[in-house]
Amino acid sequence: MDYDMLVIGSGPSGRRAAVQSAKLGKSVLVVDRGRRLGGVSVHTGTIPSKTLRETVLNLSGWRERGFYGRGYRVKQDISVADLIERLHKTLDHEVEVLQHQFMRNAVKSVRATAKFLGSNKVGLTTDNGDHSEVGFANALIAVGTRPHRPRDVPFDKTRIFDSDEMLELDRLPRTLTVIGAGVIGVEYATIFSALDVPVTLVEPRNTILDFVDREIVDDFIHQMRDRGMTIRLGSTVKEIASKPDYAEVTLADGRTIRSEIVLYAAGRSGNLGSLGLDVVGIEADSRGRIKVDPQTFQTSVPNIYATGDVIGFPSLASTSMEQGRVAACHAFGVALPPPPETFPYGIYAVPEISTVGQSEEQVRESGIAYEVGVARFRETSRGHIMGVNSGFLKLLFSVDTRRLLGAHIVGEGATELIHIGQAVINLGGTVDFFVNNTFNYPTLAEAYKIAGLDAWNRMGQG
Repeated sequence: MDYDMLVIGSGPSGRRAAVQSAKLGKSVLVVDRGRRLGGVSVHTGTIPSKTLRETVLNLSGWRERGFYGRGYRVKQDISVADLIERLHKTLDHEVEVLQHQFMRNAVKSVRATAKFLGSNKVGLTTDNGDHSEVGFANALIAVGTRPHRPRDVPFDKTRIFDSDEMLELDRLPRTLTVIGAGVIGVEYATIFSALDVPVTLVEPRNTILDFVDREIVDDFIHQMRDRGMTIRLGSTVKEIASKPDYAEVTLADGRTIRSEIVLYAAGRSGNLGSLGLDVVGIEADSRGRIKVDPQTFQTSVPNIYATGDVIGFPSLASTSMEQGRVAACHAFGVALPPPPETFPYGIYAVPEISTVGQSEEQVRESGIAYEVGVARFRETSRGHIMGVNSGFLKLLFSVDTRRLLGAHIVGEGATELIHIGQAVINLGGTVDFFVNNTFNYPTLAEAYKIAGLDAWNRMGQG
């Protein structure tokens, strides 16, 4: 059978492309080799790690420690079973919602491995070895990524784990070493630290999270160190060894780190293994990323698109969804306005980080005269009520146009609060918006008013 749109992968971008194509009245088949729909996002990535984080914060009483002290806990003995119970409930619900969405929109799905046989045909192989061929007018590659696993790292799921395998722990580690201080590394490192597990974070570069405003990152590192985490920046790993009773990481400078387990979280690679891209002439880089037109998401073969993590930065579920929708609309000739230049980036560490627009470093490089407004959450009444004693909001304004250029937050609720900054930036709003508007009181969002006034007092009236 032939389909108007064949989607390979059912993560955020594949799902959105499939439903958008169906809404346009097209026939759609989604192929996924996983046991259940949802892709990496639902089963090993976004949803599990965020669910784990929420469960840890709730059961550990982390959010209340500002009031009751660092020794406070809601549940004294937290086990892996406590974490997994909530995880499975959440994942089951996500899969149900997705299945219902496909059913409602007449999107067909099949569990199989896809391999391109030409620019309009794929071969499908099920787990029990059944083969079939399917034709398509357009195809979308949305296969996502998997953890990068170098050959010299002895992964064994006993002492040394990748980020997918961390969801299969049979008990909480007494000590943990995380190698790689990217988004995934810092999320897991801080989540386990919130459970009072001693954590060492190792990163070969001298800086972390380079796309985030430096002042935010500096505060984040300070908060991690303040609660007892060991952070080794500029430390190259020479060797990782799995011993009977511990894992040992040897650094290039000769120092060793021993811990019960090691999480290796240094990058991810595209899931391209069995796709047969060479048949259609689509090339991928050394990390399995496909190059696409940034406006249309077409690959070098015009009727074959690629979206989501497999095309690289920013590798966010939110941007991936939008990429899938844009690709489907382009495939069927639906014109879309250009997307806004800025989108929010959320890092679900403890504490959260979220950012939109330009960092202070970027504004400085551009040569624009600017002013900064800062509000610390502990200065807000809502912060007092919540027992929040850290975290802040930073706003950057152009002195000439008074427009908001960037908003950056570290602290409780950052990923929710950032959308106010996003709206103001994309609507061309100025510092006067924050000064002249009333915000609910007491809220953390009131920090926007405080930061706006902070900048306005130095900028003066326009």
